[in-house]
Amino acid sequence: MNVPRHVAIILDGNGRWARSKGMPRNYGHAQGSKNVERICEEAWRMGIKYLTVYAFSTENWNRPKEEVDALMKLLRNYMKTCLKTAAKNDMKVRVIGDKTKLDDDIRSRIDELEKATVNNGGLNFQIALNYGSRDEIIRAVRKAAQDVKDGALQPEDITPDVFDSYLDTRGIPDPDLLIRTSGEERLSNFLLWQLAYSEFYFTDVLWPDFTKEELVKAIEQYNGRDRRYGGVEKKEDGDNV
Repeated sequence: MNVPRHVAIILDGNGRWARSKGMPRNYGHAQGSKNVERICEEAWRMGIKYLTVYAFSTENWNRPKEEVDALMKLLRNYMKTCLKTAAKNDMKVRVIGDKTKLDDDIRSRIDELEKATVNNGGLNFQIALNYGSRDEIIRAVRKAAQDVKDGALQPEDITPDVFDSYLDTRGIPDPDLLIRTSGEERLSNFLLWQLAYSEFYFTDVLWPDFTKEELVKAIEQYNGRDRRYGGVEKKEDGDNV
């Protein structure tokens, strides 16, 4: 089986999963967080080198304050757990998104986590926190514009590779495969630039129920296509899509 180098996942369905079990939404988020750890381990065993998960978007601040506060508390706890998990599994962790909007203690824990794992050689694990692709692109444009203003960059020198260097994901290969759980079929402002040539896989499975077997299903469908520069070609009939 041809395993994609980089898989990105939109973690969706935690609240619905909890509701189906008569539990509060926060319980679903907690179980979803635990599942992230399991999938990280399974992904690395399968040969995936990069895994990026959409954990908290710039739009998530619009949720009820009680839920946002609970998510921030969960995030604080997860940073501690992730530090132990990363040490155990030799995992390199990087957080993408606008970290300036997060509380000081959360930013400190992120900094500690990134520094502690920077030389690890296992799975490259990216967590998108307070991330929105439009926000990322705007921030990148502002940085590039400032460099042009300062004379460090000429407008005619701005190529896709140069623009990549201004993004939160600089140095990380673009995803080969995007997975979204819970039946929704949209990108929700996630990695719009980086997903230009990625394969998409949508499943009705809610994130806490997403297992190794479900990941294999996604990769098997990914294997059903021949990837070419500028598009993909179906193996079964050769028609371009």
